[in-house]
Amino acid sequence: MLSLSPNRSVRRCSSFSSQFIFRSLLVIIFSTLLLPGFLASIAAPVWSPTRIKSASLQGAPARITAADDELLEDLEHREFRYFWEQADTNTGLVLDRAQADGAPSQARHLIPASIAATGFGLTAICIAAARHWISREDARERIRATLRFFAERAPQEHGWFYHWLDQKTGARVWQSEVSSIDTALLLAGILTARQAFKTDAEIVRLANLIYDRVDFPWMLNGSPTLLDHGWTPEKGFLPSRWDTYSEETLLYILAIGSRAHPISPDAWYAWARPAMAYAGFSYIGRGPLFTHQYSEAWVDYRHRRENRGGHVDYFGNSIAATRAHRAFCMSLAKKFPGYSGNIWGITASDSAKGYVAWGGPPPDPRIDGTVAPSAAGGSLMFTPDISLPAVRAMIELGKKGSCNRILGRYGLIDAFNPGTGWFDPDVIGIDVGITLLSAENLRSGRVWQWFMANVEPRRALDLIGLKLESR
Repeated sequence: MLSLSPNRSVRRCSSFSSQFIFRSLLVIIFSTLLLPGFLASIAAPVWSPTRIKSASLQGAPARITAADDELLEDLEHREFRYFWEQADTNTGLVLDRAQADGAPSQARHLIPASIAATGFGLTAICIAAARHWISREDARERIRATLRFFAERAPQEHGWFYHWLDQKTGARVWQSEVSSIDTALLLAGILTARQAFKTDAEIVRLANLIYDRVDFPWMLNGSPTLLDHGWTPEKGFLPSRWDTYSEETLLYILAIGSRAHPISPDAWYAWARPAMAYAGFSYIGRGPLFTHQYSEAWVDYRHRRENRGGHVDYFGNSIAATRAHRAFCMSLAKKFPGYSGNIWGITASDSAKGYVAWGGPPPDPRIDGTVAPSAAGGSLMFTPDISLPAVRAMIELGKKGSCNRILGRYGLIDAFNPGTGWFDPDVIGIDVGITLLSAENLRSGRVWQWFMANVEPRRALDLIGLKLESR
């Protein structure tokens, strides 16, 4: 699932550039003499999806300090503003991206709304109401408007929605596809709102209507088990299927758990699980780090393991993938001195050359030293011991001198390059959203609690064989 690809002008942050040569020499020494030992020290024993028993990988409660909580309170509040201010009050649709300082963009009319960002936005409103950033009545009003739009006016096909919509009118734009994964992310937000406001009869009714209308078997496109990526009226179904582990586990859970149009639980075991091993960590999945984050922001996989197939613990899998990714970034420090133990993270993001769906391991030749804060931010719920110091370091960096644009009205910018001094003037809704939801799950577990209170995902997990293990 990708975002827009704007043209970017390269800007420089003087505090980066003035120290670049000095830091380069230090990093060369570090990389040559100290890095191998350091990586060994941060690497856990080799991990196997069939053998993992470590409490830290099974979702043991994280402890954060009062200072950490204060930092995350401020960051989350900033991020919530994006979904409140960059949404249309009549349709509820959230823009795909916006300027980090909240200033109106001259190209705003060219930026469409994203149904995935809208799903994150519905969840953000639930968080804001719980934290008293807005009143529950204001939250209900915005949620009702959003659900009315999707229930009554949004263009749809067999219950599935188009990826990109005009924010004001709700019309399909760019001949975008009816997107299975983006519809799933929207549904996750809708089901979260259904539980957070379960005493509101209209919210519950509209949420039920929208979810029950989705024809999941239709998206199989003739396959007994594998869902398609999407469909267009011009060309029919897209040529790709969700046939390999990625961000689609949420999609399959919604499909298997549907009370109106379910698919077979066997679909869960039909997709491939490519094995990866790096720096002592073993896990499945070779995509960018967001593929280990999006579904897990809503689905609580803690203390669950498949009872057949690979017997995978998906929460532990995301922990291992995050730790491996940090080690990977540090292995690049000799070439890109901006990476360090606390400045790391490469996931699909903006760059000086536009939007790039990059990551690692394995190495991606397009990597140029760019840091995407949502890589660490989206993993706060998995690895607070390494992700929280990274988020704090980036926030502190954003408060210094001419680098102060790293931290803005909507939180951390989408990307920056500490080697060249380039920074992104924008934030992207889905990247703001994953950091917000992950931070809230770390602090309170609220998003997991709301989503998992729905009977459909619990039924799906039982049918799949991902039942709670005894602790």
